[in-house]
Amino acid sequence: MFGSSKSYGASAYTKIGVETGVIAASPHKLIVMLFDGAITAIGNALQQMQKGEIAAKGKSISHAISIIDNGLRASLDKRVGGEIALNLDALYEYMSRQLLLGNLNKDEEKLLEVQTLLRDLKQTWETIEPAAQAPTQPAISEHDPLQPRQVHVFEA
Repeated sequence: MFGSSKSYGASAYTKIGVETGVIAASPHKLIVMLFDGAITAIGNALQQMQKGEIAAKGKSISHAISIIDNGLRASLDKRVGGEIALNLDALYEYMSRQLLLGNLNKDEEKLLEVQTLLRDLKQTWETIEPAAQAPTQPAISEHDPLQPRQVHVFEA
């Protein structure tokens, strides 16, 4: 009786935390969150596969595919991203196919391969974080309130 309400309560707090994180996140951080979500969903699917929880495994794999297709793939701008965006699109398509085949054939290796690819992409994405490229000390504006201003006195 209490176990299910505890689980529901923890789940509700987790959901609120994720929603709050999404609202406050930069576009760059949102991509990191998508990678994390897909990696976690695949990890859950692997555990469920080992326990023989077929319905739950299918749901977790579907969730990972949805994140890849409707999040990561959908966020690509192929006009601006050029060849890199096209290559990522093909890679994401490959990942979705591998997850589908891994689910159908109960093939843990395919799931592990996709999880590794996502981890590698996430790690690379984190190294190009825009904040890391920003200068460490902001340039001083001529209207900076902390800087003294020259005062011109005109006599009438």
